[in-house]
Amino acid sequence: MIHSCAQLIEYIQKIGFLPLLNSGIRGFSAEDIVDEDCRYVVFPDGGWDWPLWKWKGQVLADGNCMYGKFFAGKAGFIAKRWWPDFCNLRRSKHPEPEEGSIEDNILAVLQSEESMITRELRHACGFTGPKMRSKFDGYITRLQMATRIVTEDFVYPTDKHGREYGWGWSLLTTPEQLYGTDSCRCEHTTEESERFIEEHFRKILPQASERQINRLTGFSKT
Repeated sequence: MIHSCAQLIEYIQKIGFLPLLNSGIRGFSAEDIVDEDCRYVVFPDGGWDWPLWKWKGQVLADGNCMYGKFFAGKAGFIAKRWWPDFCNLRRSKHPEPEEGSIEDNILAVLQSEESMITRELRHACGFTGPKMRSKFDGYITRLQMATRIVTEDFVYPTDKHGREYGWGWSLLTTPEQLYGTDSCRCEHTTEESERFIEEHFRKILPQASERQINRLTGFSKT
């Protein structure tokens, strides 16, 4: 069991890939491996505490992993040492957005500003009408699954006493902006990257079926 943010950071570097919440594979998420007192709890007065949730920003501040919706549309961490292969493979299956498309426009706006919280990016891209929030979130999720967008940090509103509250907002950026262009370059072929990552997943997840691994990684259409 993980008892601290430092232990979580160490575990992410050891395992390489780790969804934040339930992944559909028993034991394969940060939520599954943290001690009970680090999980979500609601107090009688209506307040809540969730140490794991608060650790996300600290993990990213450590500077050794990427965070985003990479696992079947669910958020999680990827150690930087695995990112070039992961990026290589995902981008081979999800080419750069077509010029003039909505995804291309979102990326252009984000790149021009370097980083933006989700709601600011949504408004800047013109998604301001009724039901536009969920539609925009769908585009952002696809761009994260394609390794074009990652989360740099989390921004929290503050009350009149300067205390942070709420669930926080994702501060979005591109991996190239966050860690440089070289962070997304890979010396392997896409076939080699796929083999390396699939072998690694089978090693760390002996309890998972091939279908579960394929769904989680997004490497197969089956």
